[in-house]
Amino acid sequence: MNALSKVSVIVPVYNVQNYLAKCLSSLVNQTLQNIEIIVVNDGSTDDSQRIIDEFSAQFPSKIKAFTKENGGLSDARNFGIDRASGDYLGFVDSDDYVSEIMFEEMLNLAEKHHAQMVICNIQKVDEQGKVTQKLTQIPNMPEEIDLRSHFSVFSDLSYFACNKLFKKELFKDKRFKKGVHYEDIQLIPQLLLKCTVLAQTQNFHYQYFERTDSISKTHNEKGLDILKAVEEVELAFATSKYSDKNEELKNFQILEGIYTFLAYLAFVKSDEVFYKMSGQLSHFIEKRGIKLKDILSYSRFGKNYILSLPLKKKIFYLLFFSGQKKLIRKLM
Repeated sequence: MNALSKVSVIVPVYNVQNYLAKCLSSLVNQTLQNIEIIVVNDGSTDDSQRIIDEFSAQFPSKIKAFTKENGGLSDARNFGIDRASGDYLGFVDSDDYVSEIMFEEMLNLAEKHHAQMVICNIQKVDEQGKVTQKLTQIPNMPEEIDLRSHFSVFSDLSYFACNKLFKKELFKDKRFKKGVHYEDIQLIPQLLLKCTVLAQTQNFHYQYFERTDSISKTHNEKGLDILKAVEEVELAFATSKYSDKNEELKNFQILEGIYTFLAYLAFVKSDEVFYKMSGQLSHFIEKRGIKLKDILSYSRFGKNYILSLPLKKKIFYLLFFSGQKKLIRKLM
Protein backbone atom coordinates (compact mmCIF):
# COMPACT_ATOMS: atom_id res chain seq x y z
CA MET A 1 0.00 0.00 0.00
CA ASN A 2 1.15 3.53 -0.73
CA ALA A 3 1.80 4.95 2.74
CA LEU A 4 1.11 8.46 1.44
CA SER A 5 -2.47 7.71 0.46
CA LYS A 6 -4.96 9.29 2.82
CA VAL A 7 -8.62 8.60 3.42
CA SER A 8 -10.97 11.42 4.40
CA VAL A 9 -14.12 10.23 6.17
CA ILE A 10 -16.96 12.77 6.19
CA VAL A 11 -19.42 12.62 9.08
CA PRO A 12 -22.44 14.97 8.92
CA VAL A 13 -23.90 15.57 12.38
CA TYR A 14 -27.39 16.74 13.24
CA ASN A 15 -28.91 16.10 16.69
CA VAL A 16 -27.41 12.65 17.28
CA GLN A 17 -26.12 13.04 20.83
CA ASN A 18 -27.20 9.50 21.76
CA TYR A 19 -25.27 7.84 18.94
CA LEU A 20 -22.37 10.11 18.01
CA ALA A 21 -19.77 8.86 20.50
CA LYS A 22 -20.10 5.28 19.22
CA CYS A 23 -19.73 6.47 15.64
CA LEU A 24 -16.65 8.59 16.31
CA SER A 25 -15.06 5.89 18.48
CA SER A 26 -15.28 3.46 15.57
CA LEU A 27 -13.48 5.99 13.35
CA VAL A 28 -10.68 7.17 15.64
CA ASN A 29 -9.86 3.51 16.33
CA GLN A 30 -9.43 2.56 12.68
CA THR A 31 -6.35 0.44 11.97
CA LEU A 32 -5.67 2.78 9.04
CA GLN A 33 -3.43 5.50 10.45
CA ASN A 34 -3.41 7.95 7.55
CA ILE A 35 -6.99 9.06 8.00
CA GLU A 36 -8.76 12.35 8.62
CA ILE A 37 -12.24 12.45 10.09
CA ILE A 38 -14.15 15.50 8.93
CA VAL A 39 -16.99 16.10 11.36
CA VAL A 40 -19.56 18.64 10.14
CA ASN A 41 -22.02 19.87 12.77
CA ASP A 42 -24.93 20.89 10.59
CA GLY A 43 -26.66 23.19 13.07
CA SER A 44 -27.34 20.70 15.87
CA THR A 45 -29.37 22.01 18.79
CA ASP A 46 -28.64 19.13 21.18
CA ASP A 47 -25.42 18.08 22.95
CA SER A 48 -23.67 16.88 19.78
CA GLN A 49 -21.14 19.74 19.75
CA ARG A 50 -19.88 18.88 23.24
CA ILE A 51 -19.19 15.31 22.10
CA ILE A 52 -17.41 16.59 18.99
CA ASP A 53 -15.27 18.92 21.14
CA GLU A 54 -14.27 16.07 23.44
CA PHE A 55 -13.16 13.84 20.56
CA SER A 56 -11.38 16.74 18.83
CA ALA A 57 -9.42 17.49 22.00
CA GLN A 58 -8.47 13.84 22.45
CA PHE A 59 -7.63 13.13 18.79
CA PRO A 60 -6.48 16.46 17.30
CA SER A 61 -4.40 14.80 14.57
CA LYS A 62 -7.33 12.78 13.26
CA ILE A 63 -10.45 14.92 13.69
CA LYS A 64 -11.16 18.12 11.77
CA ALA A 65 -14.33 19.62 13.21
CA PHE A 66 -16.53 22.25 11.59
CA THR A 67 -19.82 23.91 12.44
CA LYS A 68 -22.28 25.43 9.99
CA GLU A 69 -25.89 26.52 9.73
CA ASN A 70 -28.33 23.72 9.09
CA GLY A 71 -28.50 22.89 5.39
CA GLY A 72 -29.36 19.21 5.35
CA LEU A 73 -27.42 16.00 4.75
CA SER A 74 -26.31 16.78 1.19
CA ASP A 75 -25.10 20.25 2.13
CA ALA A 76 -23.10 18.89 5.07
CA ARG A 77 -21.51 16.18 2.93
CA ASN A 78 -20.60 18.71 0.24
CA PHE A 79 -19.12 20.98 2.91
CA GLY A 80 -16.90 18.09 3.97
CA ILE A 81 -15.91 17.18 0.42
CA ASP A 82 -14.72 20.74 -0.18
CA ARG A 83 -12.44 20.53 2.86
CA ALA A 84 -11.14 16.98 2.43
CA SER A 85 -7.43 16.50 1.75
CA GLY A 86 -7.53 12.74 1.24
CA ASP A 87 -6.95 10.82 -1.97
CA TYR A 88 -10.07 8.80 -1.18
CA LEU A 89 -13.38 9.77 0.40
CA GLY A 90 -15.73 7.83 2.65
CA PHE A 91 -19.06 8.83 4.21
CA VAL A 92 -20.34 7.61 7.56
CA ASP A 93 -23.70 8.67 8.97
CA SER A 94 -23.36 9.87 12.54
CA ASP A 95 -25.79 7.35 14.03
CA ASP A 96 -23.98 4.40 12.43
CA TYR A 97 -20.59 2.85 13.12
CA VAL A 98 -18.01 0.75 11.28
CA SER A 99 -15.56 -2.10 11.92
CA GLU A 100 -12.06 -1.05 12.93
CA ILE A 101 -10.46 -2.45 9.76
CA MET A 102 -13.00 -1.07 7.28
CA PHE A 103 -10.99 1.74 5.74
CA GLU A 104 -7.64 -0.08 5.80
CA GLU A 105 -9.07 -3.01 3.88
CA MET A 106 -10.97 -0.83 1.42
CA LEU A 107 -7.95 1.37 0.72
CA ASN A 108 -5.82 -1.74 0.17
CA LEU A 109 -8.38 -3.02 -2.33
CA ALA A 110 -8.55 0.33 -4.13
CA GLU A 111 -4.81 0.42 -4.63
CA LYS A 112 -4.41 -3.30 -5.34
CA HIS A 113 -6.91 -3.18 -8.21
CA HIS A 114 -6.61 0.51 -9.20
CA ALA A 115 -10.31 0.78 -8.43
CA GLN A 116 -12.11 4.11 -8.36
CA MET A 117 -14.81 2.75 -6.03
CA VAL A 118 -14.72 0.04 -3.35
CA ILE A 119 -17.81 -1.53 -1.78
CA CYS A 120 -18.38 -3.48 1.43
CA ASN A 121 -21.41 -5.23 2.89
CA ILE A 122 -23.84 -3.70 5.40
CA GLN A 123 -25.48 -5.01 8.55
CA LYS A 124 -28.58 -3.46 10.10
CA VAL A 125 -28.30 -3.34 13.88
CA ASP A 126 -30.60 -2.47 16.78
CA GLU A 127 -30.02 -0.39 19.93
CA GLN A 128 -28.06 -3.24 21.53
CA GLY A 129 -25.88 -3.76 18.46
CA LYS A 130 -27.66 -7.00 17.57
CA VAL A 131 -27.65 -7.72 13.85
CA THR A 132 -31.21 -7.64 12.49
CA GLN A 133 -30.44 -7.99 8.78
CA LYS A 134 -27.42 -8.68 6.59
CA LEU A 135 -27.30 -6.80 3.28
CA THR A 136 -24.90 -8.50 0.88
CA GLN A 137 -24.10 -6.02 -1.88
CA ILE A 138 -22.53 -7.88 -4.81
CA PRO A 139 -22.73 -11.66 -4.41
CA ASN A 140 -21.17 -14.04 -6.91
CA MET A 141 -18.79 -11.41 -8.30
CA PRO A 142 -14.99 -11.29 -8.12
CA GLU A 143 -13.04 -9.00 -5.82
CA GLU A 144 -12.04 -6.92 -8.85
CA ILE A 145 -14.92 -5.94 -11.12
CA ASP A 146 -14.21 -4.63 -14.60
CA LEU A 147 -17.31 -2.67 -15.55
CA ARG A 148 -17.05 -3.33 -19.27
CA SER A 149 -17.28 -7.07 -18.56
CA HIS A 150 -19.64 -6.89 -15.57
CA PHE A 151 -21.82 -3.85 -16.18
CA SER A 152 -24.83 -5.67 -14.76
CA VAL A 153 -23.73 -4.32 -11.38
CA PHE A 154 -24.99 -0.91 -12.51
CA SER A 155 -28.56 -2.16 -12.27
CA ASP A 156 -28.02 -4.55 -9.35
CA LEU A 157 -26.11 -2.39 -6.90
CA SER A 158 -27.62 -0.70 -3.85
CA TYR A 159 -26.60 2.93 -4.13
CA PHE A 160 -25.77 3.79 -0.53
CA ALA A 161 -22.96 6.31 -0.12
CA CYS A 162 -21.98 5.04 3.32
CA ASN A 163 -20.57 1.58 2.47
CA LYS A 164 -18.23 2.77 -0.26
CA LEU A 165 -14.78 4.27 -0.66
CA PHE A 166 -14.43 6.71 -3.56
CA LYS A 167 -11.44 8.05 -5.42
CA LYS A 168 -11.68 11.75 -4.69
CA GLU A 169 -11.33 12.71 -8.35
CA LEU A 170 -14.81 11.27 -8.98
CA PHE A 171 -16.18 14.35 -7.19
CA LYS A 172 -14.30 16.82 -9.36
CA ASP A 173 -17.52 18.07 -10.96
CA LYS A 174 -20.10 16.18 -8.89
CA ARG A 175 -21.80 16.92 -5.58
CA PHE A 176 -24.80 15.67 -3.61
CA LYS A 177 -27.95 17.51 -4.57
CA LYS A 178 -29.25 19.82 -1.86
CA GLY A 179 -32.81 19.90 -0.61
CA VAL A 180 -33.87 16.47 -1.83
CA HIS A 181 -34.43 13.04 -0.38
CA TYR A 182 -32.71 10.01 -1.96
CA GLU A 183 -29.63 12.04 -2.84
CA ASP A 184 -27.60 8.82 -2.95
CA ILE A 185 -29.69 7.42 -5.82
CA GLN A 186 -29.20 10.72 -7.65
CA LEU A 187 -25.40 10.91 -7.28
CA ILE A 188 -23.75 7.52 -6.67
CA PRO A 189 -24.81 5.96 -10.02
CA GLN A 190 -23.37 9.02 -11.77
CA LEU A 191 -20.07 8.43 -9.99
CA LEU A 192 -20.11 4.77 -10.99
CA LEU A 193 -20.54 5.79 -14.63
CA LYS A 194 -17.15 7.54 -14.36
CA CYS A 195 -15.45 4.35 -13.15
CA THR A 196 -13.80 1.55 -15.06
CA VAL A 197 -12.91 -0.75 -12.16
CA LEU A 198 -14.71 -1.47 -8.89
CA ALA A 199 -13.47 -3.59 -6.02
CA GLN A 200 -15.41 -5.26 -3.26
CA THR A 201 -15.05 -7.09 0.02
CA GLN A 202 -17.62 -9.52 1.32
CA ASN A 203 -16.94 -8.35 4.88
CA PHE A 204 -19.83 -6.63 6.69
CA HIS A 205 -17.90 -3.53 7.72
CA TYR A 206 -20.75 -1.02 7.91
CA GLN A 207 -23.18 -1.16 10.82
CA TYR A 208 -26.40 0.64 9.89
CA PHE A 209 -28.56 1.64 12.85
CA GLU A 210 -32.18 1.91 11.73
CA ARG A 211 -33.68 4.55 14.01
CA THR A 212 -37.42 4.60 14.61
CA ASP A 213 -37.41 8.38 14.08
CA SER A 214 -35.47 8.27 10.82
CA ILE A 215 -36.55 10.28 7.79
CA SER A 216 -37.47 7.08 5.98
CA LYS A 217 -40.36 6.58 8.40
CA THR A 218 -42.19 9.66 7.10
CA HIS A 219 -43.68 8.73 3.76
CA ASN A 220 -45.13 11.60 1.72
CA GLU A 221 -44.74 13.27 -1.66
CA LYS A 222 -41.00 13.61 -1.05
CA GLY A 223 -40.87 10.05 -2.35
CA LEU A 224 -41.25 11.53 -5.84
CA ASP A 225 -37.60 12.54 -5.47
CA ILE A 226 -36.80 8.90 -6.30
CA LEU A 227 -38.17 9.35 -9.82
CA LYS A 228 -36.39 12.69 -10.20
CA ALA A 229 -33.12 11.07 -9.11
CA VAL A 230 -33.50 8.36 -11.76
CA GLU A 231 -34.16 11.02 -14.41
CA GLU A 232 -30.89 12.77 -13.54
CA VAL A 233 -28.98 9.49 -13.75
CA GLU A 234 -30.53 8.88 -17.19
CA LEU A 235 -29.09 12.20 -18.41
CA ALA A 236 -25.62 11.29 -17.15
CA PHE A 237 -25.95 7.81 -18.66
CA ALA A 238 -26.66 9.20 -22.12
CA THR A 239 -23.28 10.98 -22.24
CA SER A 240 -21.25 8.28 -20.44
CA LYS A 241 -18.89 5.68 -21.89
CA TYR A 242 -21.57 3.08 -21.12
CA SER A 243 -24.33 4.78 -23.12
CA ASP A 244 -24.71 1.69 -25.34
CA LYS A 245 -25.69 -0.51 -22.37
CA ASN A 246 -29.43 -0.10 -22.88
CA GLU A 247 -30.48 -3.30 -21.12
CA GLU A 248 -28.65 -2.32 -17.94
CA LEU A 249 -30.21 1.15 -18.05
CA LYS A 250 -33.67 -0.38 -18.34
CA ASN A 251 -32.96 -2.67 -15.39
CA PHE A 252 -31.76 0.32 -13.36
CA GLN A 253 -35.01 2.11 -14.19
CA ILE A 254 -36.96 -0.94 -13.05
CA LEU A 255 -35.06 -1.44 -9.78
CA GLU A 256 -34.69 2.17 -8.65
CA GLY A 257 -37.52 3.88 -10.51
CA ILE A 258 -40.17 1.21 -9.98
CA TYR A 259 -39.35 -1.25 -7.21
CA THR A 260 -37.63 1.25 -4.90
CA PHE A 261 -40.46 3.72 -5.51
CA LEU A 262 -43.08 1.06 -4.77
CA ALA A 263 -41.28 0.08 -1.56
CA TYR A 264 -41.72 3.70 -0.48
CA LEU A 265 -45.27 4.00 -1.80
CA ALA A 266 -46.39 1.00 0.25
CA PHE A 267 -46.11 3.08 3.44
CA VAL A 268 -47.84 6.25 2.22
CA LYS A 269 -50.86 6.62 4.50
CA SER A 270 -52.78 9.38 2.68
CA ASP A 271 -55.05 8.05 -0.07
CA GLU A 272 -54.77 11.33 -1.97
CA VAL A 273 -50.97 11.26 -1.94
CA PHE A 274 -50.94 7.53 -2.74
CA TYR A 275 -53.02 7.97 -5.89
CA LYS A 276 -51.09 11.04 -6.97
CA MET A 277 -47.77 9.22 -6.63
CA SER A 278 -49.20 6.13 -8.33
CA GLY A 279 -50.11 8.30 -11.30
CA GLN A 280 -46.59 9.70 -11.47
CA LEU A 281 -45.17 6.18 -11.46
CA SER A 282 -47.53 5.10 -14.24
CA HIS A 283 -46.37 8.09 -16.30
CA PHE A 284 -42.72 7.20 -15.58
CA ILE A 285 -43.26 3.64 -16.82
CA GLU A 286 -45.24 4.65 -19.91
CA LYS A 287 -42.76 7.36 -20.94
CA ARG A 288 -39.90 4.83 -20.96
CA GLY A 289 -41.82 2.11 -22.76
CA ILE A 290 -41.21 -0.38 -19.97
CA LYS A 291 -43.45 -3.43 -20.34
CA LEU A 292 -45.13 -5.30 -17.52
CA LYS A 293 -43.29 -8.48 -18.45
CA ASP A 294 -39.98 -6.62 -18.09
CA ILE A 295 -40.94 -5.54 -14.58
CA LEU A 296 -42.20 -8.92 -13.42
CA SER A 297 -39.27 -10.84 -14.96
CA TYR A 298 -36.55 -8.46 -13.71
CA SER A 299 -33.68 -10.45 -12.22
CA ARG A 300 -31.17 -9.19 -9.68
CA PHE A 301 -27.97 -11.17 -9.25
CA GLY A 302 -29.50 -13.92 -11.38
CA LYS A 303 -32.70 -14.31 -9.33
CA ASN A 304 -36.20 -13.10 -10.15
CA TYR A 305 -36.60 -10.03 -7.99
CA ILE A 306 -40.31 -10.15 -7.21
CA LEU A 307 -40.26 -13.88 -6.34
CA SER A 308 -37.48 -13.28 -3.82
CA LEU A 309 -39.48 -10.62 -1.93
CA PRO A 310 -41.26 -11.17 1.41
CA LEU A 311 -44.90 -12.25 0.95
CA LYS A 312 -46.47 -8.91 1.94
CA LYS A 313 -44.35 -6.97 -0.55
CA LYS A 314 -44.97 -9.58 -3.21
CA ILE A 315 -48.75 -9.23 -2.77
CA PHE A 316 -48.51 -5.43 -2.79
CA TYR A 317 -46.51 -5.34 -6.03
CA LEU A 318 -48.69 -7.87 -7.83
CA LEU A 319 -51.86 -6.02 -6.82
CA PHE A 320 -50.35 -2.74 -7.96
CA PHE A 321 -49.30 -4.07 -11.35
CA SER A 322 -52.72 -5.65 -11.86
CA GLY A 323 -54.33 -2.25 -11.28
CA GLN A 324 -55.90 -3.15 -7.93
CA LYS A 325 -54.86 0.07 -6.17
CA LYS A 326 -58.09 0.40 -4.20
CA LEU A 327 -57.71 -3.15 -2.87
CA ILE A 328 -54.17 -2.25 -1.81
CA ARG A 329 -55.47 0.67 0.23
CA LYS A 330 -57.85 -1.64 2.09
CA LEU A 331 -55.07 -4.07 2.90
CA MET A 332 -52.46 -1.54 4.02
